[in-house]
Amino acid sequence: MKNYLKILALIVSVTTAFYACSGDDDSGSDDGDGGTTNQAPSSFTAGVDLITETTATLNWTAASDPDGDTVTYTITLQGSEIAIGLTVLTLDLTGLTSSTSYSGTVVANDGNEGSSSASFSFSTEGTAPALHLAFAEFDTDNTDIILSGSNVIIETNGMANHTSPYWSNTTERCATPPMGGEICTNTDTTVNHPLFVEPTATTYQFMAPGNIDDFNGSYSLTVLAAPDLAANSSATGLGAIGIAISGANIYNDQEGPNMPLDNNTIGSFDYTAAHTGPQSYHYHLEPKAWSNDDDALIGIIADGFFIYGRKCNSTNDYPTDLDASGGHTSTTQHSEGASEYHYHIQNELYLNQYYILFPGDYQGTPSNIQ
Repeated sequence: MKNYLKILALIVSVTTAFYACSGDDDSGSDDGDGGTTNQAPSSFTAGVDLITETTATLNWTAASDPDGDTVTYTITLQGSEIAIGLTVLTLDLTGLTSSTSYSGTVVANDGNEGSSSASFSFSTEGTAPALHLAFAEFDTDNTDIILSGSNVIIETNGMANHTSPYWSNTTERCATPPMGGEICTNTDTTVNHPLFVEPTATTYQFMAPGNIDDFNGSYSLTVLAAPDLAANSSATGLGAIGIAISGANIYNDQEGPNMPLDNNTIGSFDYTAAHTGPQSYHYHLEPKAWSNDDDALIGIIADGFFIYGRKCNSTNDYPTDLDASGGHTSTTQHSEGASEYHYHIQNELYLNQYYILFPGDYQGTPSNIQ
């Protein structure tokens, strides 16, 4: 009987020890084979603030580890690792490019091949373009210059700010256009416009129909505040291809489809190489009302580049490096010491006595003058 009780006590003792061992905490999950599985750090969030043109601050919340492992962080930006082994929850991002979109990931690592991640994205601030100093020379009565984001809007009434025989006056003149019929101007005018002057370069007989102030015009051109040269040049068309600082429009060297300027057409020009047309009073040649063999600002072409007189302010001489459109890159009186692309009236005689305002192609991307 005593031996039986001893054997029974031994069986109870072994069984108790077995269950005690099976209940020990292994601080992990059972992998099904009697071992434990490492658990990844918890989910967390990441964000960016204090964004400037070239810097930003990345912040993220802490990721906790279920196994109690130490968590460190790895940062990737635009697909490249920029920091590893971090234990802090913030990182200053420097050396960024303005007006650029960025994305990246914060990865939390537990050192045992467990990880979790949070993505982030942001865009750096852009440098606000300033209104070019050349716009200060545009007549403020006839034009409005508006900076709108990265664009400049030039609005004009199409009038000129200088004298001309094409202002309304008391001298009636009549003309017969190619399509027939007679068009008379100043039939009922009783007083001369304050800017009217008698014709000198032309005569009443050869003047085109219409007066400057007959056109109740409204024209608008939108260009980039900082225009770029285009990969390929493009031809100008009939009608307005630019706006002069006077407020009137700039035309090319064509009077009509496949009709280059000739002496008959030029015979209708006033002293500043302009005349009226179906749409507006406009310039074809060097506008002597304010520019005569000098570096004066003429206006802006529809691709956003300015056009100057025959001489260049950077050398006070005729430029010798002009492209086919009369353009080159140098400083101007308005560029604050920076070199920039711009056009010039080319110092090449046309019909032995004139200088075409803009006979070439656009070297930038033009917008319509509407």
